[in-house]
Amino acid sequence: MIRVAVNGASGKMGREVVKAVSSQTDLILVGACDIKNVGKDAGEVAGIGAIGVLIDKDLEKMLDEKKPDVVVDFTSPHSVYENTLKILEKAHAVIGTTGLTDDQIEAIRNKTALTGKNAAICPNFAIGAILMIHFAKIAIRYFPNVEIIELHHDQKVDAPSGTAITTAKLLSELRPVEESHSPRESKELFEGSRGADIGGIRVHSVRLPGFVAHQEVIFGGLGQTLTIRHDSTDRSSFMPGVLLAIRQVVERRGLTYGLESMLDI
Repeated sequence: MIRVAVNGASGKMGREVVKAVSSQTDLILVGACDIKNVGKDAGEVAGIGAIGVLIDKDLEKMLDEKKPDVVVDFTSPHSVYENTLKILEKAHAVIGTTGLTDDQIEAIRNKTALTGKNAAICPNFAIGAILMIHFAKIAIRYFPNVEIIELHHDQKVDAPSGTAITTAKLLSELRPVEESHSPRESKELFEGSRGADIGGIRVHSVRLPGFVAHQEVIFGGLGQTLTIRHDSTDRSSFMPGVLLAIRQVVERRGLTYGLESMLDI
């Protein structure tokens, strides 16, 4: 049995993780942490009824008392880095919160070497989203002109999304730049109208109620376009990936970045 705790257990993703872990026979939920609903049963907050796991406010206290093997973090871009360093003192970490910088990711890698605990940082846990990126990496060889549009719910505080940033960085490394045409001469009548420039690839963010998590990669060629799109219409779409990461992070030494390596893609 893998002992699991959820940091951010009151949030939309945290509640889904509580439900998913509680339904597994090889995982046991032993802890939950959040600044909201402190003292309440995590199962009741998640809508599955009481499970005997109360939500703690203090992450370090929860780690000391509950002794989880793995902690899943779905909190905030503002706190995820410090949370991860605390978790790695006591347990393996599965990080779904986006917003970490390259320097912070490298510091987390170094932390795993110091403590002997492992970490998995996954910008997206939806297997369909991983396949979207995989197919885009194939297409970029033939369609070097590309832009990305990502669409999320209006409560998401960071933009662009971690998935969009990852996609843009990967494609910028793979595309034959000498064959691409980037309209840099375009004049923005309003600043930001052409989106963010990540490695020479334009990324556009949409934040509206009604969306969950969506991304399309649009390729343009002579007389044709190709669009590769993934839609998560419910947060349950992320749970198979979360459960896979929980099971694998125990064995994968150091830092694993992205779910794709766990899927052998």
